[in-house]
Amino acid sequence: MNRLGPILALAGLAGALLLLGQQDLTEVTALLATAGLGLVLAALAHIPSMALNGHAWRLLLPRRRRPGLGAMTANVWIRESVNGLLPVARIGGEIASYRLLRGEGVGVAPAAASLMVDMAISILSQLGFSLLGLALLAWAGAGIGWGGVALGLVAGLAMAGGFILAQRADILSRLATLLNGIAAGRFPGIAAHSVRIDRMTRRLWRVRGAIAGCFLWQLAGWLAGSLEIWIALAALGHPVSIAEAVVIEAMIQALSSAAFLVPGALGLQEAGFLGLGLLLGLPTEVAAALAIARRLRDLIVFLPGLLAWVWAERRIARMLPGLG
Repeated sequence: MNRLGPILALAGLAGALLLLGQQDLTEVTALLATAGLGLVLAALAHIPSMALNGHAWRLLLPRRRRPGLGAMTANVWIRESVNGLLPVARIGGEIASYRLLRGEGVGVAPAAASLMVDMAISILSQLGFSLLGLALLAWAGAGIGWGGVALGLVAGLAMAGGFILAQRADILSRLATLLNGIAAGRFPGIAAHSVRIDRMTRRLWRVRGAIAGCFLWQLAGWLAGSLEIWIALAALGHPVSIAEAVVIEAMIQALSSAAFLVPGALGLQEAGFLGLGLLLGLPTEVAAALAIARRLRDLIVFLPGLLAWVWAERRIARMLPGLG
């Protein structure tokens, strides 16, 4: 498994280069040069989406130890940076964000429980966003297979439902108890923490206002992400409507999530942009330039996020040696 991530990353990179190499690179380069600073603005337009997701997650934390919006936005920034650029199968970012919460003074149980509930709700909110994108795509007259849509809906609901049921069934403490028993009682601390986390998770799911608020703010975050597409295409000289930007963002996000094993969805994301371009009538060179613009976003926003993560880890190690 340690080698799988880099292998998939290299394969994805080769696929991305192959796809982009088949386009008119002279035209694509000219589009990118004309867009210039507009693509930087499009990349920075990702910040509102991270802030909305930070606020959504913040609602799940106890009021008395709830970090500020700036701290939660930075947490989401680092989580997305780790998941987006490193071969961690979209798990490493969650581990990093848990440690950041602990560094902010949040207890073990609230930090872990809020993270798990936030992840479960994110599956549901992304499912809603994807369905909105498909509905807009169908409204625009694009030919889509409703059998595939129904299958995706069932798969998404099954994934989210299974995740939620596992959380409500104390699965974490059951596994920890089993592990402690196999190890002849050498991990009593893990078992005790797991019981508290499961208890806190069950309590969170009963706070319907926080659950509903988290879902709605996350959905707003997904919608805000469409602003990147809208600004980027305007900068590339091919403006689209907000609805079309929502379609592109929804489908690309769904594809990236489905390809979670491939770091950064390399290759698959580029194929997605080119395919959506065909559906929406975008010239292929514009779709290719948009795919490259999304990769520029990763460099402009997520690469500094990795540097911020390194700095934060050093700060946590000094403040809380037990977490190092």
